[in-house]
Amino acid sequence: MKKSISIIGVGGKMGKWFAKYFLTNGYEVTGYDTEEDFSIKGMINAKSLVGAVLKAEFVMLCTPTRRTPEIIRLIAKEMRRDAYLIEISSQKSKTATSLSKMPSKVNPICIHPMFGPVTKKIKGQHIISIPIKDAIKELTVARSLFPGANFVTIDVIEHDKKIAVILGLTHLINVVFANILAKDDKISLTEKMSGTTFRAQKILTESIMTESPELIETIISNPEIRRVAEEFWRDIGRLLTSVQEGKTEEVIEYIKSGQERLSKNIDLEKASKKLTIMINAIEKNA
Repeated sequence: MKKSISIIGVGGKMGKWFAKYFLTNGYEVTGYDTEEDFSIKGMINAKSLVGAVLKAEFVMLCTPTRRTPEIIRLIAKEMRRDAYLIEISSQKSKTATSLSKMPSKVNPICIHPMFGPVTKKIKGQHIISIPIKDAIKELTVARSLFPGANFVTIDVIEHDKKIAVILGLTHLINVVFANILAKDDKISLTEKMSGTTFRAQKILTESIMTESPELIETIISNPEIRRVAEEFWRDIGRLLTSVQEGKTEEVIEYIKSGQERLSKNIDLEKASKKLTIMINAIEKNA
């Protein structure tokens, strides 16, 4: 007998990805979305939110982060006993609290998939697991849903701190960079003049800008980002001031200090080679 899973928010990019993933892996998939067109071959379309969750063994929320805690409260009491409610948002403080307050009949699975909707295979992809009630049980079930993925377990507070750097700072930097590029009325000339570093940065920026404005806003509104963003802004100001004042030694010392700290965990020479290989591979297959 097929396992059953309902995807709430199936009209979004990740909702569609997970629906197709579970269909491919033999699940009976039901989808529900209030706003999007979510017709997917082989999927059952639910007519209501409650109707989507009543009988499902697994319910996955691919909903906007701000709405997720409210949806958890709405559906948890309607779900069948021993069902699993899977939550995948990029910020965990409020959603984890809502999961911990669910009726005991429902099992929480709090994960953060660190991949996007263009991913072709789950093998080797990173998924973060945040314990809610029973860390071992929750991780075991998550592994069974995504065999071959690499799991990292971390508590909710540390998750949001790490994600402030991993997603928040990178998105913040690239959104600003994208807007600067958008003002370049000679971008084709800029591209002709560019080297490997610029091309790699531009690809990353363009990729981030394919995401919805609502998702990007959610990512950069992580309360934990303020600390790292303020440090980033402060260091930029410090470097620019030092350059303008001709304090060459201060700038060089700042760069050397960063190089030394990074070199303790990273082979910087290999990183440079990897960048060249990556760009050559992308441009060859473009």
